[in-house]
Parts: sequence; C-alpha cells; structure tokens
Amino acid sequence: MKKARELLERYGGRSIALNIQPGIGAEGFRIDDNGITGNDERGLIYGVGKHLRDPSWRGTSVPEKPLRLIYFASHFHNFYHDAPVDEVCRYVEELALWGCNGLAVWFDMHHFHGMQDPAAQAMVTRLRAILTTAESVGMSATLLGLANEGFANSRAELRADFHWKENGYRRDIGAYGVELCPNKPGGLELICESRQQMLDAFRGLNVGCFTLWPYDQGGCTCAACKPWGANGYLRAAEAVAKLVRQNYPAAKTGLSAWYFDKHIDGEWAGLGRAFANGAPAWVDYLLADNPHAFPKYPLEHGTPGGLPMISFPEISMVNMWPWGAFGANPRPTRWQNYWNELGDKLAGILPYSEGIYEDLNKVCLLQLAWDSRRSTRDILREYAAAEFSPAVADEMVELIFALETAMTDAKDHLSIDHKTIHDVLYGGGWDGFPDQLPRIYVIPANPAAASTVERLRRVDAQLPAEKRTAWRWRVVFLRALLGDELQCSAGRPTDKADEYFEELNRIYHAENAEWLVAPVSRRALTQRLSVFRKSN
Repeated sequence: MKKARELLERYGGRSIALNIQPGIGAEGFRIDDNGITGNDERGLIYGVGKHLRDPSWRGTSVPEKPLRLIYFASHFHNFYHDAPVDEVCRYVEELALWGCNGLAVWFDMHHFHGMQDPAAQAMVTRLRAILTTAESVGMSATLLGLANEGFANSRAELRADFHWKENGYRRDIGAYGVELCPNKPGGLELICESRQQMLDAFRGLNVGCFTLWPYDQGGCTCAACKPWGANGYLRAAEAVAKLVRQNYPAAKTGLSAWYFDKHIDGEWAGLGRAFANGAPAWVDYLLADNPHAFPKYPLEHGTPGGLPMISFPEISMVNMWPWGAFGANPRPTRWQNYWNELGDKLAGILPYSEGIYEDLNKVCLLQLAWDSRRSTRDILREYAAAEFSPAVADEMVELIFALETAMTDAKDHLSIDHKTIHDVLYGGGWDGFPDQLPRIYVIPANPAAASTVERLRRVDAQLPAEKRTAWRWRVVFLRALLGDELQCSAGRPTDKADEYFEELNRIYHAENAEWLVAPVSRRALTQRLSVFRKSN
C-alpha cells in the first residue's frame, strides 16, 4: 500500500483512501466514492493508475490475461541502454500504472569477455537497478537468454557450427559466432557454466521467469543439432532450465519458438512430436510469434504439449528505419486486428521494445490484454485525455489513426535512402556529404501530411505547458512534422528537419546510438559515417 500511495502522490493524484480487500479478483481493483480498493498490492497500483488517468471513473476491473509483460531491449545504445537510469525507472513505474505486471531484460553475453569484464559489470548494475524498480511496483522480473549463449571469449573449439548453406539451412541463422554447440563434448557444460555466472550476478532479485530463445541470435547448424528448434535447442534449453530452477526454485521457464521454420523446416512439427505426451516439467509456457505474421502451426494444431501460449509482438521496427528515427510509430489498427485474431488463444503478451517512441503501442497491447472488450480507439482516447488533454482527446484519436495510415498504406516506408548510404559507405562517395546528395530520406507520398500537421499545431496550442513539452507529445508531433517537412523537400535534408531530428536524439539520449536506433540529422549522419570509415 505504501508504494501505491507514493505513486499516487508522485504523479499528481488527489488525496483518496487506499485499501486492499481480497475477493475482487487477482490483480483487480474497485474504485468508488470511498476510494480505491485493490484485490492485492498489484491491483491497488493498477487502480491508482486508472484514477490518475480518469478521476471520475467508478467501477470494478479485473485483468483477463495473467501475463502482461514488456521486454526492454537494452542494446545498440538505445534509450534503455544509455538514458539516465532514473528516467528508465520512472518509465517502468508509468508502465505499471497501465497494468504491466512483468518486465523482461536480456543480459546479452556476446558483448562481454566474461562476467568480470568491467562493461559486463556495468550492464549488470544497470539491469539490476531497472529490475529492482520493476519489483517495487509489483512487476515480476523476467530474464531472457539464448539456450546456447556464450561470451565473446568463448572457447573456439566448442562454438556452434554456422555453415548454414552447407548444412541445409535456407538462410543465415543470425548468430554472432560465439554461441556454443550443446552436442560437442564439453559444450553443454560450458553453456551451463557461463549461464551460472550470469545467474549469480542477478542473485537477490525475485526472478519470476526465465525465457529461453533459439534464434536471432543463437542456434547451431551442425548435423547433431539439426533441426535446431526441435533438436539441439531442446537439449540445451532443458539443461539451462534445470539450472535456473536450482538457482531460483520459484521461477517459471518459458520456451520461445521465435523464427521456428524460418531457417529450416521441421522445427514446429518436431517440437510437437517431442511434447506429444505432454510438456516436460522443465517448461511452463511457450512463447510464439514472428515479426510479420503469427506462426500457423500453433493456431492449426494447438501449442505443443498443451502449454499456455504467450505472444511476442514486434512493436518497434515495422515501417520505419532506423527504428524510431522519425518519432512515434502508432499502430492501433494493427493491434486491434492482431488481438481480434489471437486474443482468445493467449495467456499473455511480451512485446519487444527498442525505445519509448512506441509507447502508444505498449499501452494498446497492455490494455487489450487487460480487457479484450475494449477497442484500441477507446484505449487511445483514454491515453490522449490523460497524457495530452481531455479537450483534445477525440481529435487526437483521429490524428493518431492518420499517422498510422501514413505509415502503413504507402509502398515505401520511412527510412534513410539505403542506396545513397550504401554508396557513401562502400563506394567512396564522401565529398560534399551530406549536403550535396540529391536525397537522404525516403518519405512516402502522403497527401494528408500538411493538413495533419496543421491540425496538430492547433492541438499543440491548446495543451497545458507541461504537456506541450512532454516527450509523449513531442514524439507524436515530431513524427508528423518530419513527414511533412521531408516530403516537401523530396527527401533532402533541411535545417528544420535537422532541428526535429536533434530533438529526438535528446529525447532518446541517442548521442552514441548505433544506426539501427538513431535519429538521422546531418550532424548525426556525418558523425556516424565518420566512425564507420575509421573502423573499416
């Protein structure tokens, strides 16, 4: 109750009685004229969130899905990697107020030369701080990791085989080359030894789940492991899952089927055969999804072993490259259709997040998992009223849908011009860069761009000062401003576009961000291309 009161006061709520009374339903809450009553500590926090967004709301609300998690990908010097920890922790609290009950992070071993690498220790410190905040607001700490993960200095003779063409795989499995083969003598032992070091570093946290991954990165293409998802992967995953249970007896184990059957056929069917007599005791749920379309196998055959199924929706990357470089990427229609198709088949969600620019997508999915009867239109209205102003909520709902249409109805997506950048990088086209290039940005034609910006300017003029300067408003407004500005310039850089890009850089703390996650002003492009040329 103390944390709920703290959140109520920190985020500007009026004085109101807070109570806990079991019987409402797990993680549910009731708000009436007597105050906010939670079924439990989590429910009380979620009730505080609802009250903060809509002080006039009265009623009882209980979540449908037991697992409502977000994965913070802390890499590439994105927001989660480089922003001040206090800012990241505040964001964790804000997601809790929307009903998020779990936070996932990945300590990615391949970056580091063992756990004593100073950079590894710095990452552990950062992730522990973020997870400690998550636990303080009722979130379960979830760790992710490859089944065959290895450090940068893993023993070369025990590494996995990555000769994918020669070994019958139709595409590169996307590994970093330091992963380990569980079927080489000593390989499985080194996998467990490395994982134990990582688990020791997170001791003391209340780890609720560890989810194991097959690909991207990961995997091994050797004959003994083939096909990886139904063979070598399961051998490694079982060993690691049992190790996790020894260290965290209460932790659940998730098994991811990410990219199954993408690189080689037979993985989904093989997993079905392996679990034909029921799921083994070392796995508690199955995580299934793909970036562009949900896999058909679990929809047509059910989940292998009858496991509860969690989805892993990709909310960050589609229709914008670099990711988040042009501001917000709202996709309410996409998530409404997604939930209409899959919602009744899922036990929960774990969206993949590269930053804060897709905050609208997180909220849509968290609230759909809370109450499938809600529409994303209704969710956006609540969001707009709370984060912008009740006076502009209806207008903002329409404008957010308009921004989605501009992203998804066009043949080309928002991006840097790949050919131009390739020519600069590899063709020696450096002189005069970037001002003398005919085009740097690909901006799809959008006849409504100018009118959308004008409508947003009118909204901007109506907002309270603290909302007008807040990052949630700015990433939406800047998305529209950049679309209009660069469409008018036919993709050429302009001073005004640079101003918008630089503001996004400041919001994301992206000064050192890698290409994939960086807003792309001329200054940033020149700086990053200079670094590329020096390193190559």
